Amino acid sequence: MHEIMRALELATLENQRITWQVAHEALSRLARERAAADAEEGRWLLAAERAAVHVHLGYGCFSEYVERMFGYKPRSTQEKLRVAEALEDLPTFAQALSSGEVSWSAVRELTRVAVPETEQEWLDFARSKTLRQLEQVLAGKRSGDTPTSPPDLAAQRHVLRFDVAAETFALFRDALNELRRRAGAVLDDDSALLEMARHVLGGPRDEGRASYQVVLNVCPECSNGQQHANGGLVPVGPDVIRMACCDAQHIGHIADRSSAPANDLEPDDSGDEHEDTPHTAGPGRDDAHVSAGKSARTGGPQAGARVLRRAQQAIPPALRRAVLLRDQRRCQVPGCTNTRWLDVHHLEPRSEGGRHSMENLTGLCSAHHRAAHRGKITLTRSESGALRVRHADGTEYGQRVQPQALEVRAKVFSALRNLGFREAQVRAALEQLQRESALAQASFDGLLREALALLRPSGVRR
Repeated sequence: MHEIMRALELATLENQRITWQVAHEALSRLARERAAADAEEGRWLLAAERAAVHVHLGYGCFSEYVERMFGYKPRSTQEKLRVAEALEDLPTFAQALSSGEVSWSAVRELTRVAVPETEQEWLDFARSKTLRQLEQVLAGKRSGDTPTSPPDLAAQRHVLRFDVAAETFALFRDALNELRRRAGAVLDDDSALLEMARHVLGGPRDEGRASYQVVLNVCPECSNGQQHANGGLVPVGPDVIRMACCDAQHIGHIADRSSAPANDLEPDDSGDEHEDTPHTAGPGRDDAHVSAGKSARTGGPQAGARVLRRAQQAIPPALRRAVLLRDQRRCQVPGCTNTRWLDVHHLEPRSEGGRHSMENLTGLCSAHHRAAHRGKITLTRSESGALRVRHADGTEYGQRVQPQALEVRAKVFSALRNLGFREAQVRAALEQLQRESALAQASFDGLLREALALLRPSGVRR
């Protein structure tokens, strides 16, 4: 029977005179049409979301509407919307996708890093690459990087995949929804899973001490950090290091005592855990190995014996309790309803002279704490004691912002901090530049040049 069917297929192909050239042309045409359809579908999905189509049809949310009507899972819908929104600011990519020059899968990856100034360079680079090759190159890139930018291991994204039973899947989705509800804001997968992990790893329940424990090693020479992950080390970004310096338990460095036996580990009585003598640690100090969450250890192996200090809370426990009590045990960013697993943030960084004081401390959830250290938001306190929260472009938190301008300013903030400029200096320079209307739509390179001219003593602005 199989041989008969095969003979019929060959006869049909022969009658239709389908050559390999015809098959190739047909597949190429379909690929172009599919890319154009993907581009158009993304635009209409974005329009439907903005028009709240799901509300008019009685669905509970937009993802439910798309899943029921068109069969896309929520994750797929989220990606399609993200790409469609990014293409509004990337006309070269949008045109290449509509014409079938590149596939939607390639554009999906490229829109994670490309900005208007680099989209043509990325498009030229992508033409000769497979999707797998693109993913490998983009793994260590941040938004605004070019194909030739050195990879940043801390920027590398990691994919989690689980094969679970139906009831586990249902509970997991309910847990994510509950985290998003408590946060009072939209949490992406990264932020939601970060919150979930912190809940599971919750250590001491005493409000005077940091509420969860992970181990973070920080090099005292270069201030780069790595987080322990079940026996391995994962590089983390400088914003995480700065979060650790705000609110952590610190061990300090493990001293080298070459003359002692190799197995002679003894506690160091010079370290004291009294609440009125906190032992703080930050990049560049002798005791710079700290923990991002708040139980610290030291770095890699060293020759000889070592003296291990006892962990000490960075912020005196009594003061930490007082801060959270004043802040009603909730994140102080307007509209955020997160009330559990709060960090205490220094408005003026400890590394720049900021003190452990009620005026300089405020309670933040992990998502907003990370946003503050990434330069996404700015927190200041007025003379009256009121906390002011603004977006990176200077607008009040929650007000309408210009996404591109906000992203540029946040990137410039991170770049200047990574160059070694103090946070107070960087914020002052950016605030001064925000008052210049000519720089409202400045590119990353342009705004960075202007900021450097202000920050460098010999810099002369043109």
